[in-house]
Amino acid sequence: MRRRRQLAAAAAAVGAVLALPGAAGSVAAARDGGVFRVALQRLDYVDPALAYSVESRALLDTTCARLMTYPDKPPPAGLRLVPEVAASYPRASHDRKTWAFRVRTGFRFSNGAHVRASAFARAINRTLAPGITSPALQYTQSIVGADDVRRGGAKSARGVVARGNTLVVRFTRPVPDFPAWTATSFFCAVPPNLPVDPEGVGAFPSAGPYYVAAYRPGERVVIRRNRHYRGARAHHVDGFDVDLRPRSPGELLDRVERGEADWSYVPAPIYLDPSRGLARKYGLNKQRFFVRPGFTLRALVLNSSRPLFRDNPRLRRAVNLAVNRRALSLSTGGAQGSGTLTDQHLPPSFPGFRNARISPLASSDVRRATALARGNLRDATAVFFVPDFPQPLALAQLVRRQLAEIGLDVTLRPVPYHVTNSAYLGRLGDRDEPWDIALVLWAPDYIDPYAYVNRLLDARFIGGTNLARYSSPKYNRQMRLAARLQGAARYRRYGQLDVELARDAAPLV
Repeated sequence: MRRRRQLAAAAAAVGAVLALPGAAGSVAAARDGGVFRVALQRLDYVDPALAYSVESRALLDTTCARLMTYPDKPPPAGLRLVPEVAASYPRASHDRKTWAFRVRTGFRFSNGAHVRASAFARAINRTLAPGITSPALQYTQSIVGADDVRRGGAKSARGVVARGNTLVVRFTRPVPDFPAWTATSFFCAVPPNLPVDPEGVGAFPSAGPYYVAAYRPGERVVIRRNRHYRGARAHHVDGFDVDLRPRSPGELLDRVERGEADWSYVPAPIYLDPSRGLARKYGLNKQRFFVRPGFTLRALVLNSSRPLFRDNPRLRRAVNLAVNRRALSLSTGGAQGSGTLTDQHLPPSFPGFRNARISPLASSDVRRATALARGNLRDATAVFFVPDFPQPLALAQLVRRQLAEIGLDVTLRPVPYHVTNSAYLGRLGDRDEPWDIALVLWAPDYIDPYAYVNRLLDARFIGGTNLARYSSPKYNRQMRLAARLQGAARYRRYGQLDVELARDAAPLV
């Protein structure tokens, strides 16, 4: 059981675990020590400035020491942002452009060096270094002086100041969710002299429970315990041996089933494949096969800038009532507990989440939907943009039939989609593209209510993550006020706001 808890901490982004035989409740599984064996098909980097894949971030979760983090506990407690290396919540300026952290003493790197504020300043500046293409740039490029570093005119951004145990970060714009950013692996403490390499640094000292002792791309990663670690995170095993040689998702599952690996990561369509029969063989959440909902939101976006849904909340609410969420989930293979049906924006496991039961989840309410739609259908036609592969197309066809029951004629427009580029989302973000409904998956880099509410619905993000182009002076003001809060008050206000937006504005399904 302890080994599984440590694995859950090491792979927070993963939705399924296939455990070793006897792992549940056995005395042997509760002992400390041993090396955990991991098999992976894909790994981009182990360098915090570059790592972005699910697999890489799962491994770095074992090595990272962060300013802020999430406790190794089940939700909702495990989703409450708390200080880790930071001594307390940071202080913020009134405009939320400046944040000041005090770093606690006692954290040390695996080479014995003490962790100071300079460790986090270096982590930030490495993402800005010339010649490096860091996914974290979307967060750090708005720091004061970031452009000077990018052009090679400075080694450190003027907005990043580290003195002893004090770190101050200044931005060119308000960043109310910065504390949650620091809980990502991009902001892991790194040695102040850690070099920058466009190919990524391999083995290096870390300040978390473990460190990367060796890395050979395409072959293996060796992670071992940081003997200087005195933090509160669980660290029972001696290390992790990661085999990067498997060539297919099927081979990954085969290795775990044969007992040759303790854990692996594969996408849901693979581990839920009926031909594999994992649930049939092991039962679901009983012995070896465990599935838990993650944090990816699947939604239908209703384009509030187009005539059909603009200033038309009654029709948007009608659409929410007309769809049958359970049928939509089953149409894309969403069985076996792989997701949670919802009619709101925040994940149900979030602290502050309030289940308002706004729309039926296991059926539709055509009667109420028809009443709301009456007189608000306008030209009664909608264009549905959907990725052009089988599962989304099956869902879109079902939506078309469901919305026909309230008098809405939906035309499907399949759009080429490739996971390696943003062409699909780019088309949705183009004001000139004639779509009214679109299927999207939203998986933010960090877990915070701001990422599910403000980034999806605040007018500041129109043209970016606010694909619905939803804009309401009333809700813009309320979202921005909620973003200024911290701790329990933040979660409580977002829980209320989530209900109001889903019930009254209904910009998403």
